[in-house]
Amino acid sequence: MQLGVVFNSITLIGMMIAIGVVLARVTPITESTKKTYTLLIVNVAMPCIILSSIFKVTIDQSMLRNMGIVLVLSLVINTVGIIIGWIFASSFSKSRGHRQEIALLSGLGNTGFIGIPLCAAILGPEGALYAAIFDAGVDIVIWTVGVMILKNSYAFSLQNLKSLINIPIIAIVVGLLCAFINYRPPEIFIDLSNQLAALASPLAMFYIGLLIMYRGDKEDTIKSANGNILWPIFSKLVVLPMAALLIISILPIQMDVMTNKVILIQAMMPSLTLASILFTKYSKDDVFGAFATIMSTLISLVTIPSLILLFIKFKYM
Repeated sequence: MQLGVVFNSITLIGMMIAIGVVLARVTPITESTKKTYTLLIVNVAMPCIILSSIFKVTIDQSMLRNMGIVLVLSLVINTVGIIIGWIFASSFSKSRGHRQEIALLSGLGNTGFIGIPLCAAILGPEGALYAAIFDAGVDIVIWTVGVMILKNSYAFSLQNLKSLINIPIIAIVVGLLCAFINYRPPEIFIDLSNQLAALASPLAMFYIGLLIMYRGDKEDTIKSANGNILWPIFSKLVVLPMAALLIISILPIQMDVMTNKVILIQAMMPSLTLASILFTKYSKDDVFGAFATIMSTLISLVTIPSLILLFIKFKYM
């Protein structure tokens, strides 16, 4: 992995977030604005980057095996992250009031908005495909383990299963089905998916910039953090990547180099943007969730390249 590509990608992310901040200064931000961005990113750009990646690679038995490994490890790593966050929150009396929020923010990363575009930029179409599979694992954990924690109910429901059906997941299924039956869509459709896939990274970073300004003016954001914000950020950006490295190291199976890189990069992602929406839905502290997302995203611009540099130095990537 070339460090120049890594630092260039992270720098571009930072610049696009800055543009989002400027846009927020120029144009008033409303709930409607946020919903429009989310709709475009989740239902248009993200599915297209998934389909575009699938159409650019030849899926063989080896890749299918790797995708299965990535999915399983995604479930394991995200669940381990939640457990780590829960332990941190339970260990300090000041954090117990935000125990559920800290647990989810510690384990669930922004593997879709940032992770897939970043893996596409650094590792190419194959990396983007594996990143999409990892993100599918995050979705599964969100709507199963995550919802159970937020509801204080540990019984699986049909409603949780329905929540797993979304446009990016459908894109993965449709794309893989086309690959299995060796069907290649018309070139105009492939060109369209390529063009729309290019929107994913800018739109996602603009949205994060908007989110920074949307929450940045509210005094209760700082008050809500109440010193607890350190734990999910430290857990997500430092402890979880190290835990992911340990898990990969002790696996009894031989891992593909590309698979290793994708899993480690995805484990480095900041807390998920969906956090404040989830917390609002289940009557938790959405302001705390938004603040954690913003702060972890900004800090990750330093931690991601630093960890990648460290892992490369010790030949883990």
